[in-house]
Amino acid sequence: MAMVDYTEGTGIQYHLRTRKGDVGRYVLLPGDPKRCSRIAAYLDDAVQIADSREYVTYTGMLDGEKVSVTSTGIGGPSAAIAVEELHACGADTFIRVGTCGGIDLSVMSGDIIIATGAVRQDGTSREYAPLEFPAVASFDVVAALRDSAAALGVPFHTGVVQSKDSFYGELAPEMMPVQGELEAKWEAWKRLHVLGSEMEAAAVFVVTARLQARAGCCLLNITNTERMLQGLPDRMVHDTDLAIRTAIGAVRNLIRLDRDRG
Repeated sequence: MAMVDYTEGTGIQYHLRTRKGDVGRYVLLPGDPKRCSRIAAYLDDAVQIADSREYVTYTGMLDGEKVSVTSTGIGGPSAAIAVEELHACGADTFIRVGTCGGIDLSVMSGDIIIATGAVRQDGTSREYAPLEFPAVASFDVVAALRDSAAALGVPFHTGVVQSKDSFYGELAPEMMPVQGELEAKWEAWKRLHVLGSEMEAAAVFVVTARLQARAGCCLLNITNTERMLQGLPDRMVHDTDLAIRTAIGAVRNLIRLDRDRG
């Protein structure tokens, strides 16, 4: 089947409204469109390129390289569209910068989670690869995020996260007709020491695998209900600045790595 040209010959992507030259090879992917301007403030001479649906895009410079920020909205479907269309515009390195809820008891509110892989409890990634195929981050990006977090001195964890499609399925499984299935899987993730729960990483990792691009994921843990249920100290943290700074540092690390490789 021939692919339909949704740009209608203009080169302007159907959803993002960007074209080649608008974005850099390195792109930061927050979920919330309102977070784009906060991230873009860390770039030099950043300008808003496009604002369409849930997708807001800024492009600026970082250490002499063009770097972009594009919001993805909530969930795998819109994140996959963003990655596909950004890649069509020339991007090849993606870092999701978002939030999550903690699962493993070691994860405190305010900690940073650097995802090495994701449980594919989503629907989007299944339209790209069979479930036997793992959703894993790129080693270069994980290392860049880890080194950035260590340099900043922020509390961080590296490991697997869970990606799901229903926020309220996690929040209130007892209200769902599939309560038993949801609770059994959640118990499995706890026993496997999955670090946290979010909604986009699996899709981003699998889509970039198909595209032969690089991807990573840096998350602020907002709260950990498992700690609360155990009577352990916990609070809600909403300031994503540590995650943003970690991701910016990681892009700097990747720029240096890519230059050294020539």
